[in-house]
Amino acid sequence: MTVNPNPEEFDWKAAEADVIGGADVVDLDGVRARRQRPETHFETVLDEEPTPGGAPVDVPEQGKGQPPMVPTWLQGWANLKHSLRYAAKVTGYRVGFHAIRSPWYATRALFWAVPGVFRLTAMHVRWWWVTEQHTLRQKAADDNDPQTWLKLHREAKSTRSWRGFVLVCEAVAVLCGAPIAYAMAPWWAVAIAAVVAITGLAHIGRPADRPIVSPATVAGRFRRLNSDIVLRAYYAAGLGNPDKPHQQIQFGSPMSRDATDSGSQVLIDLPYGKTFDDALKAKGAIASGLDVSINQVFITRDRTSHRRHVLFVADRDPLAIPAGRTPLLDGKPRDIWIPAPFGLDERGRKVGLLLMWISVLIGAQPRKGKTFSARLLALYAALDPYVKLLVVDGKMSPDWDKFRLVAHRYVCGVVPDSRDNDPITHMLELLREVKKHIEEVNDFLAKLSVTECPEGKITRELSRKYAQLRVWVLVMEEFQNYFETDDQDVNKEIAALLSFIKAVGPSAGVVLLSASQKPSGVGAGDVARLFNRFRDNHDVRFALKCGNRIVSEAILGGDAYAEGFDASTLPNGPEYRGVGILYGATDDTPIVRTYLADHADAEKILHAARKHRIAAGTLSGLAAGEQVEREVRDALADVRAVFNAGERGLHWLHIAARLAERFPEHYADTTPEAISAQLRALRVPSVNVKVAGETLKGARLDAIDTAIRARGNP
Repeated sequence: MTVNPNPEEFDWKAAEADVIGGADVVDLDGVRARRQRPETHFETVLDEEPTPGGAPVDVPEQGKGQPPMVPTWLQGWANLKHSLRYAAKVTGYRVGFHAIRSPWYATRALFWAVPGVFRLTAMHVRWWWVTEQHTLRQKAADDNDPQTWLKLHREAKSTRSWRGFVLVCEAVAVLCGAPIAYAMAPWWAVAIAAVVAITGLAHIGRPADRPIVSPATVAGRFRRLNSDIVLRAYYAAGLGNPDKPHQQIQFGSPMSRDATDSGSQVLIDLPYGKTFDDALKAKGAIASGLDVSINQVFITRDRTSHRRHVLFVADRDPLAIPAGRTPLLDGKPRDIWIPAPFGLDERGRKVGLLLMWISVLIGAQPRKGKTFSARLLALYAALDPYVKLLVVDGKMSPDWDKFRLVAHRYVCGVVPDSRDNDPITHMLELLREVKKHIEEVNDFLAKLSVTECPEGKITRELSRKYAQLRVWVLVMEEFQNYFETDDQDVNKEIAALLSFIKAVGPSAGVVLLSASQKPSGVGAGDVARLFNRFRDNHDVRFALKCGNRIVSEAILGGDAYAEGFDASTLPNGPEYRGVGILYGATDDTPIVRTYLADHADAEKILHAARKHRIAAGTLSGLAAGEQVEREVRDALADVRAVFNAGERGLHWLHIAARLAERFPEHYADTTPEAISAQLRALRVPSVNVKVAGETLKGARLDAIDTAIRARGNP
């Protein structure tokens, strides 16, 4: 019996007769029932019929995918000026390049013109002798075909006669006409003819691989992508299967060059069930399938669908191209409420970082650009004269030394070198001052009216209006060193203060910039817990080249690694210094090439920043020559602090008055006699000092400096 899989076309009467004739017992009622309601799994409607006139899922954008009617370089006077300036620059470079080499070009042209004469003669002889027919005549001879051979021979003789006549006429014209033209033509015409002749002969005489004129610019060579190469890469990466339904890779746009003409890009639609995260994790396999470096492949999320993304393949490794020097070198004032220029991403787009309301954690191996990246953001903050800068350098390097020009406080190292320079004590005082400032800011904001402060937080206008609401930027290089001092109680206090500042500071206008090459395994017990909490709560992370995945995960966080971001996979080498992953600043996670500001550039920028602060009257603390508040009284250091620039000595009367004004918490009731007795006990003699034409007893600056140095070496 033949089985028809289609129940609609089944011959039921024939089936009944066949069954009866075969003496088999069949439930015909059941068969008829199935005939009336045929039900199979592939005929069941799973989705409702679409409603006519329904809205499309992807609303097409007006003009999307259409090239502009007017080329970009002609759109507006600014673009036109830039294009003309660029064309003039390139043309001028090429003219100068060839002008310098023109004597060498002439020498090479004359040299190759000599073999060019012989080659030209040989070309004429071959043309006259009809050498191209030799193969045909030889073929006729080999085939023992005399008729064809004789026919070819006669044609050759006839052709040689005519071509020989032409060559004789040509020779006569050259031998007779050239002297006449040389005698009658002006010198410039003779020169032009000679240049043309020598150029032509040199072109004929030179080998194909020996050009006479060297190219001034070399056009880049790159791999052009096509759909077959892209499909091969994605299928090889396991992101689809061409032989299974609904598992094919689709293209959401045509293959095209990007706007900067630095690579090829296309919109990719993954199969249903595959996500952007899958593509990100398979980036290495995709690069292998494209047969390019992984540094040339970039995958960007598309907002319309989680299975859609943009694949960009750069012509060359963009991360090896430096971003250039920082634009801060112009020394102009900056605004902390505007994003700081940080560098360029993999597509050459500018990357800015708004420092307000955030904290930034920067980590990397040594000598990968960690300090330069942190210093770049600190330099931007320094150029805003209304920002109070506090710098902590836990590794005692010269990279931060020039920040003394603008810093309100500056802590260097962890090892004390004298009783006056205990970095741990200064660090505690700095953090206590920051905590006190945060509390004062919150109290001050609470007292402001709703009209003046509707959201209950600092604004740019309020920070300019009230000195109490200035933005503070705390920069800490190798901050983990202050969690591992010899005093466990100090470690706990520092850890607690930093945790408080991190939790409450950003809302009070305190920005944290933290840099570390050891972002894990610090401290023990509560200190380790507080360190990890402080590290993990940073809003923005910037990870340069890391030694392994664990360090990268400590900097970027576990979520970043789960999304496919691993700083240990960043390329290694001198050309990749300053290249890192910026996580948490925006929805995208770009790979950034930071701008460069070396030691000389930083010093230049900081001198400009100091001038801006002097002009605005915002220089304070260490930068202003002030001795910031200390919990422990130090008479020598305090007296040293009241000397202004250029003063070699002061009367005891003036010293006491200045101490009372600058340090009222310690010297509000001091007298000239009391301060004189204190300093004499510290080996500072009381001598006659002439100030403004008046001679009285006082102290000399060099004697105070000598006493300070001597007490460190008793």
